[in-house]
Amino acid sequence: MTNVITIGFDLDMTLIDSRPGIRAVYEQIVTESGATIDTDLVVSRLGPPVEWELAQWMPATDVDRWADRYRELYPVIALDLVEALPGAHGALEAARRRGRTILITAKHGPNARLHLDRLGLEVDEVFGRAWREGKADVLRAQGATTYVGDHVHDMEAAGLAGAFGIGVTTGPCSDDELLASGAGLVLASLEELPEWLAHRR
Repeated sequence: MTNVITIGFDLDMTLIDSRPGIRAVYEQIVTESGATIDTDLVVSRLGPPVEWELAQWMPATDVDRWADRYRELYPVIALDLVEALPGAHGALEAARRRGRTILITAKHGPNARLHLDRLGLEVDEVFGRAWREGKADVLRAQGATTYVGDHVHDMEAAGLAGAFGIGVTTGPCSDDELLASGAGLVLASLEELPEWLAHRR
């Protein structure tokens, strides 16, 4: 029996350009909370969970409340503002031809699933609220051979799990940063992934 390989993908700035949606939700948080949040800075460094980002802008005692509010607002405000990045559909299709695909993201899992459903991006399973070591835990538990992401923490997670890290420079991190954090391969976009997978043994 042939072993089925498992390939993991990040979501924000790997499969989707979520910046317009995330910015709009944070702008609503600003309106409701009165906090001063530089939304341009927020969307320039996507990757960490919302709790981490909110902690940069408000007292620690307020973070959990507004993180919950962010996740509540997100489906209403963000979904229609977010589109798939070039090559996302083709990359997932190519990966699914090779084996099983999983999504591992710091985003709230149900909200991540809403993006996938709206945009027609097919994966076999979604794991949300995972970041850094949490992504590595999922990769390891799922026996993933490869993880594709745009952030240095994605490449670090792949390394911790013993998976091959593929970085894409569609997010906040440069090719040098991704390589320095353990990427075995860096691509300009997911449009380049199917060819690499076709020659991967």
